[in-house]
Amino acid sequence: MSDGPQLTHVTLVWREGSQEDWLKFGKPVAETIVDRRQRIESYSAGQVFGLVRWAANDYGTIRSTLDIVRAVGAHESCTPIAQVDPGGELLLSVRGWPKVNHVFRLIDAIEAAGIDPCEVAPDHWRHIHNRMAGRERPRGYSPARHRAWLQRKTLLP
Repeated sequence: MSDGPQLTHVTLVWREGSQEDWLKFGKPVAETIVDRRQRIESYSAGQVFGLVRWAANDYGTIRSTLDIVRAVGAHESCTPIAQVDPGGELLLSVRGWPKVNHVFRLIDAIEAAGIDPCEVAPDHWRHIHNRMAGRERPRGYSPARHRAWLQRKTLLP
């Protein structure tokens, strides 16, 4: 796809009972419906989204993943991520339903505090990823911590 500024494109597929991809959160700047089972959502550099991918076969679930990704600009390095073109900055990645569900509960708590998950400090998503990888409990994300992030963000170039 050719766009003015580089966009990050996320391909979402929905085949009931076999492959179901959706966004836990995110605010796409554009959406393209490919067909009734597939769409592409596009994000500007710096936007954050949560991509959920689930797949099953005749024997049950074969994939449950949650990736929290920051869309990158044209000259930024990025990590290749399935269904994300050209890739992105991977802030958090969990595999397996228990871990995905745990992060869902953390996202729900952030939303219950009145904070948009798209605006959460990227360092907090990395913190959750690292704590879960180390089998430790992540810290919560409070409104005070969020205010500190928003103030710090105004100082960044």
